[in-house]
Amino acid sequence: MQRSDRTQATLGKHICRLCGTGLSLTFVDLGMSPIANDLIDPLHQNQGEVFYPLKALVCEECWLVQLSYVHAREKIFSDEYPYYSSVSTSWLKHAEEYVDLMIRNYELSSKSKIIEVASNDGYLLKNFKKIKADVLGVEPCKNIANFAYEKNQINTIVEFLTEKSGENIASTYGKADLIIANNVLAHVPDIKDFIMGLKNMLSLEGVLTLEFPHLLSLIENNQFDTVYHEHYSYLSIHAVKYAFNMHGLRIFNIESLKSHGGSLRVFVCHEESNRHEQESVQELINLEKIKGLTKPETYIRFQDRTKNIKRELISFLIEVENQGKSCMAYGAPAKGNTLLNYCGVRNDTISFTVDLSTAKQGLLLPGSRLQIKKPEEIYKFKPDFLLILPWNLKDEIIRQHNSIKDWGGKFVVPIPNLSII
Repeated sequence: MQRSDRTQATLGKHICRLCGTGLSLTFVDLGMSPIANDLIDPLHQNQGEVFYPLKALVCEECWLVQLSYVHAREKIFSDEYPYYSSVSTSWLKHAEEYVDLMIRNYELSSKSKIIEVASNDGYLLKNFKKIKADVLGVEPCKNIANFAYEKNQINTIVEFLTEKSGENIASTYGKADLIIANNVLAHVPDIKDFIMGLKNMLSLEGVLTLEFPHLLSLIENNQFDTVYHEHYSYLSIHAVKYAFNMHGLRIFNIESLKSHGGSLRVFVCHEESNRHEQESVQELINLEKIKGLTKPETYIRFQDRTKNIKRELISFLIEVENQGKSCMAYGAPAKGNTLLNYCGVRNDTISFTVDLSTAKQGLLLPGSRLQIKKPEEIYKFKPDFLLILPWNLKDEIIRQHNSIKDWGGKFVVPIPNLSII
């Protein structure tokens, strides 16, 4: 009888969640860490936290990079999930531009049926109202789904997408001309079940688009902080193409994006679709081979680069403290919590952090226990240095708070290497 994944992990045996191959190659080991988005109510600040292994392994067969420890998705994406996409103005613009592109390229109209998986607060689907398309969101977090309906009037099903739920949605609402799955493929523990859900909802000549951070960007730009328990996988085109092909779907086009430090937008259709494969697909496959994403040594070298960033940040914070200067942080993103906990940062070197999201303000970051305050506190505290944790939004943040330079304040960006602006 085959052991469960949990038993295999307990015995020190890790099996690829995509192709079933045994895993032995480590990509990065960040030690023990709390769940990145488990923000803490100050009323519970004297209670303990649970830390879990945060280690990513590489499959040398399909090249899927994946966590060694899989935390239950229901505990991560709960009804208290704190991330609302609408908070970022640059992300709202990104969504609007995407919608305009889809309407123009695929001649979408009021007769089109559009489904977004992991639709969050309706930030993207609301843009299709201009053509009066039939839109539906699928979002597992009830608090965010409710917000999507109340704020943006987006009809949203509250559940995780699976093969079965995909069948039910298609049966009830019909199959979609366009399915959107942005920044969610890395968030599902069972990739095969999720892809079957997408396939079941897609019409014969329909288009599925996915966006996800590119593993190549993670490696080349030292983005180790994007490794956290919410991200079960770290994706290359080699792994994603393998996953879709094994389920009767194929990638026919790819676009490179700047979002999240370097992402890909992948266009997918049914295997039997009449859509032709664009040159971009083979170009990305060739690029990944040239860059070494199908070679073990590429992954082996990454751990040392991660250690260097840790030493840089710790040395900088110690020097700031020794000089009697002050440092606070900007943002409460999941990636920031990976960085702070891996580097062992606490409030003796960073006073607190601020965030635009009212859902996060007043709470504490897991592990580091930094208090999350309103952005206005920057101008009361007047720090010498402002450490930007969501470095993918650094241009937006620097533009919004450039006036800290009036008192000599400087911005600090930790990734890909520590830089002071």
